[in-house]
Amino acid sequence: MADFRQKLPEEGEFVVATVRSIRNFGAVVTLDEYGGREAFIHLSEVATGWVKYIRDYIREGQKIVGRVIHLDHDKGQVDLSLKRINEHQRREKLQAFKNEQRAQKLVGVVAKALKMEVPQAMATFGGPLLERYGSLFNAFETASSDPGRFAADGLKGPWVEAFLKVAQENISPPHVEISGVLEVSHPGPTGVEAVREALLAAEGASPKAIEIQYVGAPRYRVVVTGSQYKPTEELLKRASDLALGKIKALGGKGTFTHL
Repeated sequence: MADFRQKLPEEGEFVVATVRSIRNFGAVVTLDEYGGREAFIHLSEVATGWVKYIRDYIREGQKIVGRVIHLDHDKGQVDLSLKRINEHQRREKLQAFKNEQRAQKLVGVVAKALKMEVPQAMATFGGPLLERYGSLFNAFETASSDPGRFAADGLKGPWVEAFLKVAQENISPPHVEISGVLEVSHPGPTGVEAVREALLAAEGASPKAIEIQYVGAPRYRVVVTGSQYKPTEELLKRASDLALGKIKALGGKGTFTHL
């Protein structure tokens, strides 16, 4: 498949790589998203603290996620770090990588329906979709969850109908679920009503996306669903802030713990 991405990653970028060889002072890896270009991970960037045996952390053939910490464009040298990335970032990047691999296979399905070769399909609509949506998977996801928006994005050609069909048959609408626990209480005779108002305030942030579940007084689980992680996380924070603000305004107290 044609590579529409730049030939070198950017400094600070998270990249997926395969460990090719391990040496006493580090590891040589190949960058999966950049045509197998080589990169290097120095021993000091494998993990926090002292690393005695590098193979306790990585091994040949392993798929890893690293952060680009140095680039030499003249020499084409790329240095990565494994320790400057947290577990959440690692999982997100691996999932995005797997999603893009899946999307590339779906481009092949669209190409077959149009009686095109994959390179021709990429040249016809792959490049414009990458430019507009940032990734092929994002394009397929938009076409699946919001075909009206996709069609209104100014994309034209006989491939659009085939693309929409493949997207809707193969990609489920995005779904993110995050939650936390509210502890809210009120010592007065109107305590039950105060707690109820606090929970209603949380739910009121977005009634369709927020569910309040009873755990055991004074604990209540707040579950928020959405299509993207960051806006969903922001909605959870807003809901908890509303609940805490309401219970404190009524003379009670509360805390929130993100799960």
